[in-house]
Amino acid sequence: MEKWWMVRAGDNNELVPEWLKKQVATIGWSSLGNPMEFLNRDNLIEKAHEVYSKERPKARIGWGHQVWKFSREISVNDNIITYSKEKREYIIGKINKPYFYDPKVIHDYYPNVIGVKWESKRISRDQLSQGAKNSLGGISTVFRVDTWGDEFERLLSRGEESPSFPTALQNSVDDESVDNTDFIQQAITLLEDAIDKLDEWQIQDLIGGLLESMGYKVAISPKGPDGGVDIIAHRDAFGFEKPIIKVQVKHRKATAGSPEIQQLLGSNPMGANCLFVSTGGFTSQAKNVAKQHGVKLVDLSELVQLVEEWYEKMPVERQSLLSLIKVYIPNAQ
Repeated sequence: MEKWWMVRAGDNNELVPEWLKKQVATIGWSSLGNPMEFLNRDNLIEKAHEVYSKERPKARIGWGHQVWKFSREISVNDNIITYSKEKREYIIGKINKPYFYDPKVIHDYYPNVIGVKWESKRISRDQLSQGAKNSLGGISTVFRVDTWGDEFERLLSRGEESPSFPTALQNSVDDESVDNTDFIQQAITLLEDAIDKLDEWQIQDLIGGLLESMGYKVAISPKGPDGGVDIIAHRDAFGFEKPIIKVQVKHRKATAGSPEIQQLLGSNPMGANCLFVSTGGFTSQAKNVAKQHGVKLVDLSELVQLVEEWYEKMPVERQSLLSLIKVYIPNAQ
């Protein structure tokens, strides 16, 4: 069986374009030094306990395991998958150069490097079976995903939609480094999927529900031209009391640009606070304009965080857009 590896860029998703440009994949934990200098994995984990002494013991063990896997277990001709969180796409490659330690390739914080021949074709997360989505949603930086290799091969070669698979959460990390954060990240990723499946009107209702949970009265624009404003939120029943918030919502894959930010700024009511929600993210120019004019930007990741925080206070009809159940997970050390 061919080996398939998932290597996540994590919160540093801006690394993905650099990976593709330089035909590599990299991971961090630079404080561990060159892992090839350690005789075995236990020695590397001892180092992790030393340099990350303020972190949770289980996290230290997990980080040592992941660096060991990346440097010692991934081989030339293995397959590798990474995820572009901004585009919600998987990128597939083949290892063509073994591990080497070089802080200058990408960044000195990410000195662990392997050479990769990246495919130009991307696989949308929407194309994957539910089982694959669940398994690939873990927070671990490096883990095996052999079970889903055939599915990626099929999507790469013929672009077929994937068949249905069981939807139970699956954890692909099979060693003692498994942490509850893996399951939490899987839940977050699945919530992103659920929000992504809403249509543009349901997204507006969801944003309206979040504002209502925060104590605002909301008026949501009916279907049709909205003049650049989808929602008006205010504290009192008549809309006189400040702060007044005007909201624009864009639910799509494409990033929102600076002209759209300018349109919101120029829309009535003038002088209101501006909130722009874009599930496709924002261009750098849009972020600059928003910063200059005090516009609050919310992308898909931040929207998920807001839903997590305010869901239980949302009106029932808004909650019905996302059927969520709270699960308590022990905080194991």
